[in-house]
Amino acid sequence: MRNKVLLIAALAFLLLKANAQNLDSTMAVYAENYQQEKIHIHFDKAVYNPGETIWFKAYIMAGSDPSVYSKNLYMDWFDQQGKLVTHTVVPVIEASARGQFMVPEKYAGKLLHGKAYTNWMLNFDTAFLFNKDIRISQPTTAAKTAAEKAVASIQFFPEGGDLISGFSTRIAFLANNQFGLPVNVRGAVKNSKNELVDSFMTEHDGMGSFSIDADAKEKYTATWVDEYGIAHTSNIQQVKATGATLQVQPTTTKIVFIIKRNAEATPNLKTLNCIASMNQFTVYKSRINLSAKLSGIGEIPLNELPTGILQITLFDANWMPVAERIVFVNNQEHEFIPDLRIVTKGVAKLAKNVVEITVSDTVLSNMSLAVTDGDLLSDSSSNIISQMLLSGDIKGYIHNPAYYFSSEADTVKQHLDLVMLTHGWRRFNWQDVMASKTPAITHAKETDYMKLEGNVYGVNFATMKPGQLINLILQAKDSTVSKGKQMLFLPVSKTGSFVRDGVTFYDTIKVYYQFNGDKKLTDRAEVRFGTGHIQPPAKLFSTIAASPLFLSLKTKDSIALEKSKFFYNEKIKLDKMLAATMLDEVTVKTRTKSAKDILDEKYTSGLFAGGDATQFDVMNDPFAQGALDVFSYLQGRVAGLQINNGGGETTFSWRGGTPSLFLDEVQQQDPDQLRTISMNDVAYIKVFRPPFFGASGGGAGGAIAVYTRKGGDQKYTPGQGLGYALVAGYTRYKEFYSPDYTLNQTSQPDVRTTLYWNPYVLTDKKTKTVRIEFFNNDVSKKIRYVLEGVDANGKLARIEKMVQ
Repeated sequence: MRNKVLLIAALAFLLLKANAQNLDSTMAVYAENYQQEKIHIHFDKAVYNPGETIWFKAYIMAGSDPSVYSKNLYMDWFDQQGKLVTHTVVPVIEASARGQFMVPEKYAGKLLHGKAYTNWMLNFDTAFLFNKDIRISQPTTAAKTAAEKAVASIQFFPEGGDLISGFSTRIAFLANNQFGLPVNVRGAVKNSKNELVDSFMTEHDGMGSFSIDADAKEKYTATWVDEYGIAHTSNIQQVKATGATLQVQPTTTKIVFIIKRNAEATPNLKTLNCIASMNQFTVYKSRINLSAKLSGIGEIPLNELPTGILQITLFDANWMPVAERIVFVNNQEHEFIPDLRIVTKGVAKLAKNVVEITVSDTVLSNMSLAVTDGDLLSDSSSNIISQMLLSGDIKGYIHNPAYYFSSEADTVKQHLDLVMLTHGWRRFNWQDVMASKTPAITHAKETDYMKLEGNVYGVNFATMKPGQLINLILQAKDSTVSKGKQMLFLPVSKTGSFVRDGVTFYDTIKVYYQFNGDKKLTDRAEVRFGTGHIQPPAKLFSTIAASPLFLSLKTKDSIALEKSKFFYNEKIKLDKMLAATMLDEVTVKTRTKSAKDILDEKYTSGLFAGGDATQFDVMNDPFAQGALDVFSYLQGRVAGLQINNGGGETTFSWRGGTPSLFLDEVQQQDPDQLRTISMNDVAYIKVFRPPFFGASGGGAGGAIAVYTRKGGDQKYTPGQGLGYALVAGYTRYKEFYSPDYTLNQTSQPDVRTTLYWNPYVLTDKKTKTVRIEFFNNDVSKKIRYVLEGVDANGKLARIEKMVQ
């Protein structure tokens, strides 16, 4: 008998040890392979008029680091009724992406809703996708409608998760209305005998807390009155007769947690396990023996933890979760502080402004800068810090999250702890973890940019000859492709599919196709093309839920909103004036575009347009015709660019890196692809200084982009008589226009509300200061600067400055 008992005990010990090992190993797998991404978007301003462009910069992080998971960002725009307006796709560069969306001229709604995500994010809870309501200022006041009556509700959250009999437990509450906005309340908690247990009232943004001595024989009720004067009665959850509690007391250097069990607790609660995790990594683990006592205490040191949410979970002896608490850890190591210095202040009409942005650190920093009229309606309730460290990790609406990072005052810390108590953070399903079950992945990480892929339909593939090629000619939307321009010869598989990676383009292209050596196959087959990009998932098409912004739309317009309407009315006046003015009556003083600028507009797109580059008008350069190839032509023409053509092999070096090569904006791995092109066929060359973000890997060595002749520059028009298909690529990006009034004035009123927008302000160890110049409009007397960014170590930056 004794041996049998020992055997059972040994088996139980091995089972518990195996459960612990399963949890450890599965947590490690989650952290390594299933880190979830989160997105913050910096918009150029907070309110827009119909017809204006919304400029944005997206930042993507996985845990506390810039994400390396995704190369494509999707952003869907919905109208006020939840109808999809447009689906946009932009490339991700250095864990960030830029884009824009033009508000339709005749849009009548008072808000637009933006939803941003990556393909990888769709594997997990869609509550963590980025959502933003954007206010649209309408020029006229519509007929007044009856305001929807606000209805308040309240939720109660016992610390740790449950009320356990025999213990004094802190209970937090959250009161809000149907729009998600916080509501002030006051009330009392009573037991079944109608005796007062405790009273409560709102401490901050609809949140507060109180304590009760829980008794399993009692039922507790809260009677409360909201700020609208309405009385309510709500039940508080049932008290459990047995169990364990988890209480947490944050300090500046450590987290102190207290674990208690009642005397009636079952044997599985006499040995407890505690695990703390951040960003899905286990950072603390301990075992608490309560076999001879009813309580225990533990400490989690904070000195080596990053800033963010710490999840503390209490397990029983069988590794089943019994209590959980989240705490915010702030070690003040989550920021880097750029210096935004005003060199020249210009608040007069069309005055020049000069600013310098300096980052003293040598780490690469990736920032965006928006400069707007200072009297416009602004929204500082959320920013890159509050989104990446708080809102992006918690389900549910958090009102004014930036407040919790505005001060180190004790009251702010206490209010943030109320957020921790009232908002769930459930990255883990512990039953799945214990069963070593990992998330079901149906959406792959998009670690590559676009590809051109296709499938052939309507033919018997058994009759297709081995090694059959399909010939493709890619034609941009606004041009005629010249001979040899973006021609692809791709093998067709036995199932009729073909693919070419690394084909990147914006807007739409025509793809002409023909099966090599088989005209009959071309006539019979239907070819369908794609780029590998996803379409909006059906589950994202649901009607927009009641938004916190809806209620504020019904409030009286502020002075700042009136300023936005002023700009809109001025724009309408300007449009009417221009429409009524004859062309020969207008005198415009402007700078004549150079031949290189015209070539740049004609040949380049997306990330290749503009930029820090040396331009070569090859068609009008007599020396080009005497050059053997592209590389011999460039030899010695770009400072610092070293080209070696010796030994029949071409090598490159620029500032310690190797430039990426592009032919008509398609990246080439083999230099021979460029060396074999006749200089008679080359129209334009751009040499981008490092870094060039259009290249894979960030383009640390810069880039050489060669463009072959097209359109009127060459008579040949390919694809005539061939079948073709239209294929959509990345959403077209246009550069922000910033006028230069140094030498030229304009007779037209300048009523820009966004004075300057730069989505890529970059610094590194070689370039620590970026100088920016722009001009004021005709009317702004205050200028607001908003700078946000992230560095290569995952540290965040946010600066808002007003100049007047």
